[in-house]
Amino acid sequence: MAGSLILFSLDERPHMFGKPRNKNELPPPPIAETDSTAVEVVRVWAAPGRPQQVILRTTWEDAGAWGLMLVDIARHVAKAYAKEGQEPASVLARIHEMFEAEWSTPTDHPSDLHDS
Repeated sequence: MAGSLILFSLDERPHMFGKPRNKNELPPPPIAETDSTAVEVVRVWAAPGRPQQVILRTTWEDAGAWGLMLVDIARHVAKAYAKEGQEPASVLARIHEMFEAEWSTPTDHPSDLHDS
């Protein structure tokens, strides 16, 4: 399930469907424009002092696939931080540490955005 790490600069180019792009929105990766079978499976937005908001598609029959994807994402994050001078192993260790802490003692409980 490993994907490709793509680092984007935040720019003002239009959304792929012609809608104006939120200035803080990441552009879609190349596969979104080159493979008609590709689908966005998760989108996460964060704001200081507020819980993250997540929109997702269940996508896979086996929910365990999300575990694979979360690990793949963690590895991509480590590569991105490495480009900023941090040691990838230390970044992964910190991600793992915080994952375990949040798993054991949640600081937030998911709620349905439509119920807000």
